[in-house]
Amino acid sequence: MFRLGDRIRSFGYAFQGLGFMLKTQQNAWIHLVATAGVIGAGVWVKLSFYDWRWIVFAIGFVWVAEIVNTAFEHLCDVVQPEFHVSVKAAKDVAAGAVLVAAFIAVIIALLVFLPYFGLPL
Repeated sequence: MFRLGDRIRSFGYAFQGLGFMLKTQQNAWIHLVATAGVIGAGVWVKLSFYDWRWIVFAIGFVWVAEIVNTAFEHLCDVVQPEFHVSVKAAKDVAAGAVLVAAFIAVIIALLVFLPYFGLPL
């Protein structure tokens, strides 16, 4: 059954999860600084509406990857606190997903920003 109070509480849980990530993951702070820098650069060069869509997608893509990676790593640490080669491999793959997302975001940023600086693609 749909209850407004339950939905509001679920937002609270989601914000607690984001807070946990920011408290425990140094890479999340790197993503936060990069996000602020890209948004600042976009305002500075006066990105078009079309270009903002790509930048927002790239930023969101990286953040979703980091959030899922944090949840996955935390779950692995709770289920298997001692070192295990399979858990290490799984955590490495999840971290690799963040790396791929960040790499794609950099490519998107280059494609969007280079023309604003008069540089060819």
